[in-house]
Amino acid sequence: MFGQDRNALRRAFFEAWRKHRAGEPAEPLETAIAQIAERHPEYHRLLEQPEANLERDYGDETNPFLHMAMHLALHEQLSTGRPAGIQEAYKALLVKYQDAHAAEHQMMDCLGEALWQAQRSGGAPDEAAYLDCLRHRAGR
Repeated sequence: MFGQDRNALRRAFFEAWRKHRAGEPAEPLETAIAQIAERHPEYHRLLEQPEANLERDYGDETNPFLHMAMHLALHEQLSTGRPAGIQEAYKALLVKYQDAHAAEHQMMDCLGEALWQAQRSGGAPDEAAYLDCLRHRAGR
């Protein structure tokens, strides 16, 4: 979406939140970002202070931009059905957790692991391992 440009990604989040708060028309991606941000009130203050948070490093803290971007990645996976089997895994997590946001957080743990393993091995994420992790989280 934004390549390796961390600040471009962050600016997109700031702008989407600004438009949302101002009631301005937004692009579909901005609407999706605002919907994710809505579900994270702990990030609202940060999103309202772009000048203070554009360059911020998070070290050992949870990076709110990464967190919201992972939600966005999951929404993309679910909307495209890629990898094959993702929608069924999500439905199983919904049954188990009875809450879409909680189900997404379980998925994010698996996605993070898949991305970390891919980075470590220098290859593409292992879709089968990712789906196995999701199925395991769902108790299947």
